[in-house]
Amino acid sequence: MRRRAFLAAAAASPLAAQAPVAGPARVLVGLERILGPAGAALRGRKVGLLGHAASLTSDGRHAIDVLRSAGVTLVRLFGPEHGLRGFAAAGETVVGGTDAGSGLPLVSLYGEKTRPSPADLRGLHALVVDLQDAGVRFYTYASTLLLCLEAAAASGVETVVLDRPNPVGGERVDGPERDPSLPASLFLTPGPLLHGLTLGELARLANARLPRPGRVSVVEMSGWSRSMTWAQTGRPWTSPSPNLRSADAALAYPGTCLVEGTNLSEGRGTEAPFLRIGAPWLNAEAVAREASGNGFTLEPDSFTPEASPAAPDPKHAALKCQGVRVSVADRAAARPWAFGLGLLAVLRRLHPEFQWTRGGATLDTLVGCRTVREALDRGEDARPILEREAPALGRWRDARRPFLIY
Repeated sequence: MRRRAFLAAAAASPLAAQAPVAGPARVLVGLERILGPAGAALRGRKVGLLGHAASLTSDGRHAIDVLRSAGVTLVRLFGPEHGLRGFAAAGETVVGGTDAGSGLPLVSLYGEKTRPSPADLRGLHALVVDLQDAGVRFYTYASTLLLCLEAAAASGVETVVLDRPNPVGGERVDGPERDPSLPASLFLTPGPLLHGLTLGELARLANARLPRPGRVSVVEMSGWSRSMTWAQTGRPWTSPSPNLRSADAALAYPGTCLVEGTNLSEGRGTEAPFLRIGAPWLNAEAVAREASGNGFTLEPDSFTPEASPAAPDPKHAALKCQGVRVSVADRAAARPWAFGLGLLAVLRRLHPEFQWTRGGATLDTLVGCRTVREALDRGEDARPILEREAPALGRWRDARRPFLIY
């Protein structure tokens, strides 16, 4: 009953609630631009839509309604992790069927099935993708886009990306490359952990690398530049997944989500996931003092994770945790990957209770390699790890340059 009540409430007032914005948004996303000349190529065509809870205009219209009002014939819907409406918790299997809001057939691309089948794409002129991504490889939406792009290319269907801002910006390129010997799961994005691309740019790059590239087009944003933080876009923040609830959380997420690879809580089951870190045994004052930096500050905090539809089984559920609250002190200078590495090093050094989950496999899967955990286990801090990553980051900046739009 609690689950049904939650879904009913979310349907009436979306889980991805928007923060108020004074005046019009300075950045227009691809979805908003298709109502003008930029959408001419889609009008009168039969399309599928890959979208989610954040596939909205700044005034709250969903992509389903916008596409229909733009003269596009919607034939089929596709949902990524968390589902088309964004209600499912992380890792929860999402079931397809029929979308209650639109009456359209809905295909889930998270769980047993991760890419459209030829039958799913049959009869479509284009597959339209409108996803708000988080800009980091372990957020699965970019990988779902890449799998859809491959499937569409194989079926002769055009992929049309309605572009949106990268919430960590287009200049933050950081973290390790993925070790191809590790299982990729849905963490397929090429380059470093923070690739610094919009999904439109990523689609252009990935398509060019296919053995037989397909047709890819991007409905570009207007007003966005690579140096922008989310606050500079003038857009409301709409949660693209149940636990990424603010622009500051999105900026911290590439660092604080690393805590998922440990026996500490990353704040799931609280009102501020990824901005609260803790455990019953944490030395909060010492962690706050030693791990602040790279554009983030930590303050001692305490919290009790509680189970909810967004976090059905949070770590340390119903236990009071000593912890820290993460704040973004300088958005322009924020380096979430460096911050997260430093945080893990401090947590491991200060606490004999610290453990890697699944023997370190969780962190290895998140970051895409074993070398980061092995370096931390040797007692290294963030600096030598970052120094070893630098040459590959330079190569990635060169490789991505032909595909940049903004």
